[in-house]
Amino acid sequence: MKTQTAVQQPAVSASSSLVQVSGALTAIILFILLAAWLVKRFGFGGKVGAPKGLKVSASTSVGPRERVVIIDVEDARLVLGVTASQITHLHTLPPAAVSQEPASSEQVDFQSVMKNLLKRNGKAE
Repeated sequence: MKTQTAVQQPAVSASSSLVQVSGALTAIILFILLAAWLVKRFGFGGKVGAPKGLKVSASTSVGPRERVVIIDVEDARLVLGVTASQITHLHTLPPAAVSQEPASSEQVDFQSVMKNLLKRNGKAE
């Protein structure tokens, strides 16, 4: 008769599986923190509470907790005094002059470049 020899498998220790699980959880937490830092650093989230019609164009400090700011709104520029407890309207300026938009000339330039490229490739309209 043949005798069977039992080969014992090494038992998995509880400490090694605990180390693996804690290492994986630590890596996941570090990844989440890094992703949150990147979003905050590079502004991928955008401004949540900022109204679209308001823009702070200038600001200066006049005391430890007091500031004078110029806010651009749709049809005027407001000079405001800002303290820890209140905001005071100081003056209203006319709206800032809008410069000529170079985007339209760039768009025409891009359009002419694309037409030239298409004509060169034999795909003229």
